[in-house]
Amino acid sequence: MSDILAPAVGHPDRSFPRLHPRPAYGWVNDPNGILFTEGRWHLFFQYNPDSARHERICWGHVSSPDLLRWEEHPIALRPQEGGPDAAGCFSGVGALDDGVPTAIYSGVVGFDGRSEVVIARGSADAERWEQTGHVAARMPADPAITMVRDPFLFELGGRRWALQGSGLEGDRGALLLYAADDLDAWEEHGFLLTSEDEVAAQLPACEGWECPQLVRSGDDWVVLVSLWRDGQPHLGVGYIIGALDIDPASGVPAFRGRASGILDEGAAFYAPQAVQDERGDRVLLWGWAQEVAEDGARARTQEDSDAQGWSGLLTFPRELSVRGDDVELAPARELDALRAQEVDPAALPDQAEVRLSGEGAADLRLGDQVVWRGELEGDDVRILIDASIVEVHPRGRASVTLRAYPAEGEHYAVSAEPGVSATAWRLALPQE
Repeated sequence: MSDILAPAVGHPDRSFPRLHPRPAYGWVNDPNGILFTEGRWHLFFQYNPDSARHERICWGHVSSPDLLRWEEHPIALRPQEGGPDAAGCFSGVGALDDGVPTAIYSGVVGFDGRSEVVIARGSADAERWEQTGHVAARMPADPAITMVRDPFLFELGGRRWALQGSGLEGDRGALLLYAADDLDAWEEHGFLLTSEDEVAAQLPACEGWECPQLVRSGDDWVVLVSLWRDGQPHLGVGYIIGALDIDPASGVPAFRGRASGILDEGAAFYAPQAVQDERGDRVLLWGWAQEVAEDGARARTQEDSDAQGWSGLLTFPRELSVRGDDVELAPARELDALRAQEVDPAALPDQAEVRLSGEGAADLRLGDQVVWRGELEGDDVRILIDASIVEVHPRGRASVTLRAYPAEGEHYAVSAEPGVSATAWRLALPQE
């Protein structure tokens, strides 16, 4: 293992994150396979080590004992020539199956929306992985299903169940349901939920739902779906809050939604993965921060990414909770330890946190560019900055994940009306 944050300190690109773990080179997208074993969080992600483009996707791998200090491991999964994942190891989850770290992921052999659920087993410390090409679930035979990917596991009624995201003819999203007591052989059980559901229908229409998540928060269950359309900008991540139980007639899970909305209002945020942290009685979540800027903001082109040699990163870990009919995200409590000395909010370093409170307007600028602007109404806003990623968490409202790219002579700065107070800190790893 090696300290993945150490090379970031001397990285030649000022926009490269210093506190978010990612390899110094290559393409990164969806967080995958999150699991906790032998005292460490293991975080995997879609990764192309060869270029800053989404091609021949592997699973990169980092781990941490505290969600602050991250170490890089060798690539966990690679496409297997002639195997069910010959064109890429796409998204999936991690699990301890009878104590054995296990990756459950989408294997693809082309880019036509078809995939199969592939199983790989890891060593006890999750550092070494064996790929045998075992397929647990084939592409469904239903001709109305236009795409399937991104398996997810959950437990209910003393049994293990699974979901896959899918698209249906007529630009409809759906969640396929499986029994997965035997992780190596899944049984199809139709759909848990489709976009024709009265509550789910309030989400933006799309060609399919991908990266499904299903987690508990208090007495509520939350479905997360990434709203996909082919070859165009993503439509964001939807949430549906509801109840989940075993239907007495069919004996399979049934979900009843009561409210829906958008999880993060930033254009850069997509494809999150959530995990129940039973030790902390919470739900942890990471998202993919794309190289996508808001309308009117200075963006990084594919050619820029090619020249710098990297693209994409994962957000800081967040805690998910339900407040009434809303799903809220907040920085994981461990991140408080990154606060170093206080700094001037009007002259921020590239790694900083800002806390705003009070009533009135405030904005965050990078040079002459407005990165974020908000209106406080007696609430608090936390802003975490790490070079080119800005994560805004207004209490009681949706988070906003943004990208901005500092140029020579520019720095981040907060300005606010008199009714708003601002406190800021430089962010750095705490001294051991």
